[in-house]
Amino acid sequence: MWNRICLAVALLLAGCAAQPGSAQTPGPHSFPVTHSDEEWKKQLNPEQYQILRHKETERAFTGQYYNNHDPGLYFCAGCGQLLFKSEDKFESGTGWPSFVRPAEEKSVLKETDTSWGMQRVEVECANCGGHLGHVFEDGPQPTGLRYCINSASLNFKKQ
Repeated sequence: MWNRICLAVALLLAGCAAQPGSAQTPGPHSFPVTHSDEEWKKQLNPEQYQILRHKETERAFTGQYYNNHDPGLYFCAGCGQLLFKSEDKFESGTGWPSFVRPAEEKSVLKETDTSWGMQRVEVECANCGGHLGHVFEDGPQPTGLRYCINSASLNFKKQ
């Protein structure tokens, strides 16, 4: 719980942007969906571009899906890959959509993130490498995990 509070305060004070100098392209993997930087800028809105391609974070309680309770599916805003299901979403109190697991384990990649002077596990789309958020080990059962995901990295389709 303390880690969640410290992270939320740090992100709020920092305006939720990535640590200075830490903007980077997604991890060292090969991805099925690739575009040039200019193509990503054309395809994504400015907030999606900064989050998905430069690992920034939206402000807590501002994303369009943090308080969404409709049944449906969450897809990557960059490439359309299925990432999460509403049945796995829960209220974490953090201000970001939180899930206990991805729709399929192979739909996300996990990378070590050492920005902001802490070690966390970053979650990326396995199809395009877009930054989604982070996963923490303080979630509810059955997994004990909390996938804390930026709304801007998602597109929701109501069922």
